Amino acid sequence: MQEKLDRQQFSGDAVKVVSFHLGSEEYGVDISQVQEIIRMVAITHVPRAPHFMEGVINLRGQLIPIVDLRSRFGMPRAEHTKSTRIVVTEIGTKRVGIVVDSVSEVCNIPIESIEDAPEMIAGVGTEYIQGVGKIGARLIVLLDLTMVMSGEEKRQLEALEASPPTQ
Repeated sequence: MQEKLDRQQFSGDAVKVVSFHLGSEEYGVDISQVQEIIRMVAITHVPRAPHFMEGVINLRGQLIPIVDLRSRFGMPRAEHTKSTRIVVTEIGTKRVGIVVDSVSEVCNIPIESIEDAPEMIAGVGTEYIQGVGKIGARLIVLLDLTMVMSGEEKRQLEALEASPPTQ
């Protein structure tokens, strides 16, 4: 089995993560991958957009493609609520918004409290999962947002930016 968790990717004694929920599960991403977190806004659906894209939003004059993390993880869609947030990150050279059910907090997880993802969840998007952090009784699945899209999907995003679809 290949070691999934590269402890050298984390600096210091603890990892600072932004934690969020999808359904009843708690996930976390390294704070360095998060550019900003915004409230849910209307998403404009784009004709002939790649299948993984929900649409786009206008964030201070910049069009940001939106990806629903529930869809990426094969979870059932959920209605957006007042807690729904968009986590803005950079994937490749493109800013992308990731829709999550709610954002919890910024927390520090000691390096020694991070373990490799168990085999059972390793089949579900292993490329996204960096490990599982433990804070008391909480388990936080640590994700790498830059891996949420495949190389081909990243290329489609770049192509979309080069020639935006007409409406």
